[in-house]
Amino acid sequence: MLTLKFFNCITCTDCSACVQFTGHGSTASGKGKGCQGQVTVCYGYNLVRGMTNHPMEDYHVADLAHVKGNELGLFAIFDGHLGDTVPAYLQKNLFSNIMKEEEFWTHTDRAITKAYEKTDQAILSHTPDLGQGGSTAVTAILVNGRKLWVANVGDSRAVLLKGGEPIQMSVDHDPNVERSVIENRGGFVSNLPGDVPRVCGQLAVSRAFGDRNLKSLLRSEPDIKVEDIDHTAELLVLASDGLWKVMNNQEVVDLAKRYKDPYAAARQLTAEALKRESKDDISCIVVRFKA
Repeated sequence: MLTLKFFNCITCTDCSACVQFTGHGSTASGKGKGCQGQVTVCYGYNLVRGMTNHPMEDYHVADLAHVKGNELGLFAIFDGHLGDTVPAYLQKNLFSNIMKEEEFWTHTDRAITKAYEKTDQAILSHTPDLGQGGSTAVTAILVNGRKLWVANVGDSRAVLLKGGEPIQMSVDHDPNVERSVIENRGGFVSNLPGDVPRVCGQLAVSRAFGDRNLKSLLRSEPDIKVEDIDHTAELLVLASDGLWKVMNNQEVVDLAKRYKDPYAAARQLTAEALKRESKDDISCIVVRFKA
């Protein structure tokens, strides 16, 4: 069994810091700082329950880890629906499953794809325990401060500010965009007035983990993108759709870059989403890079 060594306190030649946590489970805020080679990595996160009548269904990961002599930054947002059991499972298992893939260090994209699909199969096999719900996922893996791998299913999004421009590192899996795939599998996409497109009138994304009742129509294969992290890379924002429903990519990075402290940036982004009357759960991670 692979063990990931996470550390909440990092010491290197030119910086040291401790992660600060408040809250636990799916409702939390906190920050951390560490070094990966010549790059200082600072991060902050804030999760806020929405104004819906169900418990908080967003989960996150924000950690630094040593794996096989390499330094990794592991960041993720999991936005659940019909309960929080699937995002909670992803929080505990998805990154470990990715690291278990033998090809991770040589063919990272293939390893991530395999791990996403294996994790989805594990969720479906545990349906009596995990229920009929599901979850989106956006995961970011920073390798030795040089390579950033982002993968996603669903509509949780990651945006990188590099060279002064926002780069969307994920793909919003909208049922309208993948309508032909859904219809070819025997399903349909509803477009009712005043509502978003939904798979069979139910799910507002075309890819997700879990969702056993709709799984024959859905995919769990992630879209994957990689970027070099150099002196032009400033920050990365991962968030659930509670943020992206009310703010676009440019607005998000413009607000985030005003704050040197990524924790303050994450709190301001969630506050702005609330100000704009976002009703959904809002989860946000901001990662800052300094070469």
